Amino acid sequence: MAGIVVVFDFDKTIIDVDSDNWVVDELGATDLFNQLLSTMPWNSLMDRMMEELHVQGNTIADIVEVLKRVPIHPRIVPAIKSAYALGCDLRVISDANVFFIETILKHVGIRDCFSEINTNPGYVDEEGRLRILPYVDFQKSPHGCNLCPPNMCKGMIVERIQAILAKEGKKRMIYLGDGIGDFCPKLKLREEDFMMPRKDFPAWNLINENRRLVKAAVHEWTDGEEFEHILLRLINTINIEEGQLLSVECKFQTMSKAAHGALPRPLPVPY
Repeated sequence: MAGIVVVFDFDKTIIDVDSDNWVVDELGATDLFNQLLSTMPWNSLMDRMMEELHVQGNTIADIVEVLKRVPIHPRIVPAIKSAYALGCDLRVISDANVFFIETILKHVGIRDCFSEINTNPGYVDEEGRLRILPYVDFQKSPHGCNLCPPNMCKGMIVERIQAILAKEGKKRMIYLGDGIGDFCPKLKLREEDFMMPRKDFPAWNLINENRRLVKAAVHEWTDGEEFEHILLRLINTINIEEGQLLSVECKFQTMSKAAHGALPRPLPVPY
């Protein structure tokens, strides 16, 4: 069980909406957002929108209250708690931001289930305004991946995790995600891994258009009930397979020792 790592996207995977759009829409800044959308990268736009919300008089407390009522399917939280209870190492890779993600995860009681959150930094400055920064400073050090947005390549994050896991002896990964940015990391998965794209969302469409590039088994899902059912089934499948493998290895070692012990002593050969 300790050998299973489950990686989650956040927007439209753990929560049912895009957290950036949710905050902007709920606080009445949608028109300005749409006007600026074509003029700058999304991550930079969200920092600009937080400035606008601050100027309009919205406080951090207002943003927190909006985040607390974000829609989440009722089976998502139990599914994550179950995966954690089964001993899985849970991680987030998201193009949202750490303030939004941690606020929501803490509110629904599952922040401690995750060992790592990889996302865009966010902090409250001395003026009480939320600042959102890029995960990668694409002006100084672009990541060079043409499949991903300039501020984050999820595939590179998965590769870093895989390198660490190889040293720790952890072998299997399950990746859940819906968006265009979740296609690149899914290409990094191996044959023994599993991917769970959300059906009829961009990542699922890209996978179906590029099946020859995909190594891991694909298990699509549509809502929280399927999310829970498929995730827990895959965890159980891995546990059974790994348990059987361990059993076979132990049996082989036992048989080898027994066979070695049963060998007769060599007979002297007369010259």
